[in-house]
Amino acid sequence: MRISISSPGVIRPLETAEDYGACIALQEETWGQGFADRVPASLLLIAQKVGGIVAGAFEPDGSMAGFVLGFTGIRAGRPAHWSHMLAVRADRRDRGVGRALKRYQRDRLLKTGVDTMYWTFDPLVARNANLNLNELGAVIEEYVVDLYGPGDESPVDSGIGTDRLVVRWDLRREEASGDEERRGGTTSGLPDGRCATTANEGIGAPVPVRIEIPPDIQELKHQFLEQALEWRSATRRAFRDYLGQGYRVVGFERSQGGRGGSYVLTRSRD
Repeated sequence: MRISISSPGVIRPLETAEDYGACIALQEETWGQGFADRVPASLLLIAQKVGGIVAGAFEPDGSMAGFVLGFTGIRAGRPAHWSHMLAVRADRRDRGVGRALKRYQRDRLLKTGVDTMYWTFDPLVARNANLNLNELGAVIEEYVVDLYGPGDESPVDSGIGTDRLVVRWDLRREEASGDEERRGGTTSGLPDGRCATTANEGIGAPVPVRIEIPPDIQELKHQFLEQALEWRSATRRAFRDYLGQGYRVVGFERSQGGRGGSYVLTRSRD
C-alpha cells in the first residue's frame, strides 16, 4: 500500500537494504548515535512478516523524510496495534509528515480489522502533544514514570528521564477532537522558566485545569538542566494527581507563537 504525502512524495513499506539503512540512520539522527534501543534491519524486516507496519515517507529523490514502526498484538483482550517509533527528519518537521504516517498506519490497520492503536510520547514536547491530541484526536490513557528507564543512553532523554503519556487512537472515529471542552481560561507564560498549573474557577461547573509545558524542552535542558528537571517534576506530579482524581485530558492549547502550551483537563460533575 502506497499513499501520497505531498505530490509527488509517497509513503510505502520499507523493502530494500537502502530503505533499512535510511531508517537506522534516521533513528540515530533523532535519538542519538549509538542509541541503545535502535531497531536493527533484521527486526524491521521480520516485523512486517507478522502483521507489523514498517513504512517510510520518501521524497521524490528517494530520500527518507520520516518513518513509522509498529507491532500488532492483543491488548485488553482485543486486537490492537502499538506504534513503537515515529521519526521525522529535522528539516521536514511541522510539514504534516508525522500526521501522514499515522494516517497510513490507520488505513492499513482498518483493512485488517484492527481499529485501535496505542503509542507513547513525552508530555513535555509540544509538537507531539498538538499532533496527537488536537490533530488526530487520540485519548490519553495513563502517565507512566520512566517508561523506558532513565534514558541516559539517549541525548533526547538524558538528564530528564523517559516519562511518557500512553495514548489510544480509536481508528474509526473522526480525527479532530472537539473544541468546546478546551475553551475557557488562559495560560500565562512564566518569564523565569518556572512551571505552573492553573485552574479556572467556576461556580457549579467542572473546573478545567491547565498543565503548562515549556516552549522547547530540549533547548531548555541543554542550557538550564535544573529548570528542565523542575518542569519534569512539576508536570509529573500534576498529571499523576489530576488523572488520579478522575480528570481527563481533553486537548492541548498552543501558546502564542506556537511554541509550548498547556494541556487542558476536566472532569464530569460528581
